[in-house]
Amino acid sequence: MAPRDPEATKARIFAAAMDEFAAYGIAGARVDRIARNANANKQLIYAYFGDKQQLFHQVLEKAVLDVAESVTTDIEDLDTWIDEHVDYHREHPELLRLLMWEALELGPGSSTAGEVRAERYQQKRVKVGAAQGKGLMRADMPPGYVLLLLMGMINYPAMLPQVVPFILDGPDDVDTIRAWTKDAIRRVVGAPQ
Repeated sequence: MAPRDPEATKARIFAAAMDEFAAYGIAGARVDRIARNANANKQLIYAYFGDKQQLFHQVLEKAVLDVAESVTTDIEDLDTWIDEHVDYHREHPELLRLLMWEALELGPGSSTAGEVRAERYQQKRVKVGAAQGKGLMRADMPPGYVLLLLMGMINYPAMLPQVVPFILDGPDDVDTIRAWTKDAIRRVVGAPQ
């Protein structure tokens, strides 16, 4: 009999829960399916993570921390900032799916990792403000609005990939979308020439 490895079991549960919640949301997710896909006992899920909603919050919090560690916050290098965000969301579609489920099922009053996210967005706003102060971005728009526009332009195609072929009248071309997104962002938030 192999020795028990609680950390490996937790990691398997977490990975299975990430897939389950991204696909089905909180209401549609099934703890039985998570346990089966993690090759773990259902009771261990409750013991390690609490109820299904608590598990969802922990999964989303990890996803939020993962993206924070994976993409640059150096907004002054706008092309790299855009590229890293576009690439991250293409490689990790589960983050945006989890965020959409959070919005649909929990609403704004029950945000996951509120303090961590607030701090992260505050850091980004400060960096946008610094870029504005250096003349790298338009200064007539509050930093939070600049950030919101940037995120919207980058995230929309990744959040709603089923809509992209209708809008573009053809298949999704990552390089072309990326190029037009960069162009649009420069025109919307760039410093006046």
